[in-house]
Amino acid sequence: MTKSGIGARFRRKEDDRFLHGRGQYIGDIRFPKMRDVAFVRSPVAHAHLTGVRIPERLRSCVFTARDLANVRPIRAVSPLSGFQASEQPPLVNDKIRQVGELIAFCVADTRAQAEDVAAQVIVEYQELPAVVDMLDAQKPGSPLVHDTVKGNVYVEVGYDGDIESVARTAPVKVTRELRTARQVMSPIECRGFIAQWDTRLNQLVVHAATQFPHVVRTGLAEVLQIPEAQIRVISPDVGGGFGYKAILAGEEICLCWLALRCGHPVRWLEDRREQLTANANCREHHYQMTAYAVRTTFQSIGARRRQSRPTSRRNCHIAASRAQAFAMQWN
Repeated sequence: MTKSGIGARFRRKEDDRFLHGRGQYIGDIRFPKMRDVAFVRSPVAHAHLTGVRIPERLRSCVFTARDLANVRPIRAVSPLSGFQASEQPPLVNDKIRQVGELIAFCVADTRAQAEDVAAQVIVEYQELPAVVDMLDAQKPGSPLVHDTVKGNVYVEVGYDGDIESVARTAPVKVTRELRTARQVMSPIECRGFIAQWDTRLNQLVVHAATQFPHVVRTGLAEVLQIPEAQIRVISPDVGGGFGYKAILAGEEICLCWLALRCGHPVRWLEDRREQLTANANCREHHYQMTAYAVRTTFQSIGARRRQSRPTSRRNCHIAASRAQAFAMQWN
């Protein structure tokens, strides 16, 4: 064991409280009068939402897109040339685009009671053809995730070197096609948020299991249309992320909207079923790669050997959906 550099032993300042059970995650935080939220989610991947039926006795504790009429949608934008922007409302208002998409949310004294309320909400929809394969989604006539995004391709970016002359004359050409499956990011701690309005500070206070509290604050200010200075996002201990907690999503928007109106803290803790089926997936890749090589010959201690030097050309095409599945195709 070395005394410095890689492999050196050193005292870790953050481990003691975790080893003694003194970590503080979203699930450990309690506030007086706090209530829990559960979501009604889409059971299908693609459909027109035709109605949400709520029992009259539960109407005061169930909220739909109609209630959030003044909340702006999340906009996916980029400075990249040719990027096709898209919008996603926090709750479905017309078209369902993924399994698990948020349709309504329910508030009660406990999560179990909120789920019982959610189970009584009936979602009415007209199912549409769905596309679940990344390459099929780019074929002509494929169902569109967003009607405004042509070919389900958000952006196409090319990175080309000057290899045309090599490609014409190279004696060696190797082509391979590779594909990786879509992944699910699964941190030990799922996503979770607590939102409350601090009447003394005149401020929305959000405790968030997030990697990027400043991004969440900026996004909330934009969609809720309140000054960013009136939002404070606190990120306590976070039990893993892998990029899954580096986004703004509909759940925290709904919680904050409710906190601005209800007068008490509200909390949502994602369960593993929601995490695996309804939220952001990792990217999926498809590669078509061609490498060109020239042969060189040299002498070394009386031996002759051939050495190939590869040159490659790559074009990157990126496709994405609300589920955040990214498709990359290299030509």
